[in-house]
Amino acid sequence: MAEGWRALFRRRLPGTNLTIGDVPLWAAGGFVAILWGLPFVWMVSTSLKPAGQVMTRDVEWLPREVIFDNYIKILTQYPIARWAFNSLVVAGVATALCVLFGAMAGYALARLRFRGRDALFALFLASIMIPIEVAVVPLLLAFIKAGLASTYAALILPTIANVFAVYIFRQFFLTFPAELEEAAIIDGAGRIAIFFRIALPLARAPAIAATVIIFTLNWNNFLWPLLITFDESMKTMPVGIAAFAPVVGTHTQLEGFAVAMAAVTLLCIPSVLLFLLLQKHFLRGISSGAIKA
Repeated sequence: MAEGWRALFRRRLPGTNLTIGDVPLWAAGGFVAILWGLPFVWMVSTSLKPAGQVMTRDVEWLPREVIFDNYIKILTQYPIARWAFNSLVVAGVATALCVLFGAMAGYALARLRFRGRDALFALFLASIMIPIEVAVVPLLLAFIKAGLASTYAALILPTIANVFAVYIFRQFFLTFPAELEEAAIIDGAGRIAIFFRIALPLARAPAIAATVIIFTLNWNNFLWPLLITFDESMKTMPVGIAAFAPVVGTHTQLEGFAVAMAAVTLLCIPSVLLFLLLQKHFLRGISSGAIKA
């Protein structure tokens, strides 16, 4: 009887690689994915609606009349291009430095033997439990006294240390073949040469995974840029679109909602495109080194 049920669950569905036992898991995952995607659909739909269709008695997932006035208003009445440029510079430079330093730290914690290595890594992981708000005030005062407020340096420097990057690279380098290092050492290569010429080029998958996540975090960062930028020209996209908050009043408030949704839609585009372009490598990088801890 048990063997019969097992055989049934292992039977593949016609035209797919799924077994009957996989169907409940995929159905649950599909349901969660739909729930996750509904707010995004509602955001895009609202951004294309006129003010009179934003708040209706019946739920309208698709706009009855598609307009682009909300996007035109954003692009013509606000310095959205400058905000986007600032966000691109900050997120791009911070992500590149974070991935590089995370790879170096992850390689050291995985391949080098020194006293307290595991304790140091445990300390890194424990730091995740400390909320960023604890360090915001000291950092803000330090950058203001150093005269770096409203500069790219102030926006970038506090974000280049990321524990997740260290973790994902460490997990990958734990599975790194020791034979490659031994062959390089026999040829006279030092640790730095081994890292930059052998280890880092082979860590493409975790580098892409870390890039997608860290770029998204830096692109959507709001609290720190809000506190450290005092000039309008240095605002980033998340800080800038806060100006689209709905104004109290019937029609004005509804129009504010539509414009705000258009602004948030523009904010989401880079992160979504980056993930869609690199999703195959992203999944491979997330799973690399997952078995060996």
